[in-house]
Amino acid sequence: MVTLIPPQPDFHGSAAEEAVWNALSEQLPAEATMVHGQHLTGDDKDIEIDILVLWPGLGIAVIEVKGGRVEIEDGRWITTDAQGHRNRLKESPLHQAMVAKHNLVKYLRSRVSTMPGPISHFAVLPYTQLPRDWDQPDAPRRQLADSTQLDSLAGAISAQLRYDFDPERHDLSAPHEYVLKNLRRTNRAVENVRLRAAEISDRADALSREQAKLIRILRHQNRAEISGGAGSGKTYLALLKARALTQAGLRVALMCYSRGLGRFLQLFTAQWPDSDRPAFVGLFHDLPVSWGAEPGSDDDSDYWEHELPLRLKDLADERPRKSLFDAVVIDEGQDFSLLWWEAVQSCLRNQVDGTLYVFTDERQRIFGRQGESPITMNPIQLDENLRNSEQIVAGFAGFALERPIPRNGPGEDIEWVETDAESALAEADGQVEALMDAGWDPGDIALLTTGSRHPVQREIVEAEGTSAYWDQFFAAEDVFYGHVLGFKGLERPVVVLCINGFRDRSRAIDMLYVGMSRATTKLVVVGDLSALDHDDAPGA
Repeated sequence: MVTLIPPQPDFHGSAAEEAVWNALSEQLPAEATMVHGQHLTGDDKDIEIDILVLWPGLGIAVIEVKGGRVEIEDGRWITTDAQGHRNRLKESPLHQAMVAKHNLVKYLRSRVSTMPGPISHFAVLPYTQLPRDWDQPDAPRRQLADSTQLDSLAGAISAQLRYDFDPERHDLSAPHEYVLKNLRRTNRAVENVRLRAAEISDRADALSREQAKLIRILRHQNRAEISGGAGSGKTYLALLKARALTQAGLRVALMCYSRGLGRFLQLFTAQWPDSDRPAFVGLFHDLPVSWGAEPGSDDDSDYWEHELPLRLKDLADERPRKSLFDAVVIDEGQDFSLLWWEAVQSCLRNQVDGTLYVFTDERQRIFGRQGESPITMNPIQLDENLRNSEQIVAGFAGFALERPIPRNGPGEDIEWVETDAESALAEADGQVEALMDAGWDPGDIALLTTGSRHPVQREIVEAEGTSAYWDQFFAAEDVFYGHVLGFKGLERPVVVLCINGFRDRSRAIDMLYVGMSRATTKLVVVGDLSALDHDDAPGA
């Protein structure tokens, strides 16, 4: 029986891959091996091979499977799914297989002394019937199998391997043992890196549950400011408090300033039962717009800083009391100005005694606004860091107003890469590539800048809009390119912090503190490292 790796693959809902896998499982000879989802990293991209066939005596086939109905219109490859939705492919299926093949060849050349026969690339279109007069220069018919060939798929693959065989270059007697050994080792390395990041994340979740006791202790306190450094679990506690207040029958608003964090709060609370969800979740500035204020332009700072908060206050005064809130919970409250706090108070049914919980970190006051919450009691301090590895906490501890106590165990050492500000972006891109070569999944990595935004960030926002940009972050399907200013309250297992200048040099230390503390497991700092020298750290 053919060797299957893994014996029962997770096709992630791809009926096309499953159909091809099952067909080959029945048709390949017993000495063959078939691998699903083999992960490789190349010089320019991360590669996953749909199906890899190792056939002793013939060679290796790299197979790309493309579901739906595939066709070419005006030279463009188009797929149509079962619902009739059309999608233009960036590359042809055969080109994708070819790129994967080249990466496999490069991978094997550095690991095995003899290549085991030819390595061919092939594409299978199980739900497409190609026309008889098919004639595409970039996709020869012999390298494609359509729906009419599923019963003879192994024969089509063997024919291609024989076609590519060159007796001057290929040794068909070379065993596949070492190829398989290296492929399995690579897959384990990739999985181990992922598990290492997940281990730290799981430990942080458990520690945050310990801090949840604080919310129970404060359940009879209608106003409180809870202050803590980066990674101290403030956002988790804000969510917990908002849910508890809603469960108690109060009408609650849960808000913040940053778009990324606001989207996270929305996605998180959407998982709760309707009875647990606050009446409003999102950005402070979205509330007045939802109540009828005119939307403004992103580049009109006076609108956001002054006009809209004043408009919110007026709208709140005009609304029926029943549509106001019994309680407001604010995360990253240090971002709010005095005018904003006045507007927040106006949204409470009882502006004097209404419930107000604010979560802050003064070291993350990176927008230059001055404002204090209307809470008179002293802040409750969170001293423990629950997010970051010990090495990362040690890296930014000198910037904190009070030294955090690491509770999350060791991770990887911080990497420091010295370069000038002009070269920092290119060097940071290179570090991202190196991390993927080392086995990190692209979705685990964020590249954050301190000065100008990365071109990829600008491109996505301009082409697809802000909402799509942040949904891409939470989808975690690729490297995320962002700016420190917009990444507060968020995290990634791996962060490449690119020090490429500062718009406001007086906020540099605060921005470095925020940027470094976004990484949970692995941190790479690139740029002019003299920016890390400062005189205002505790004990300096």
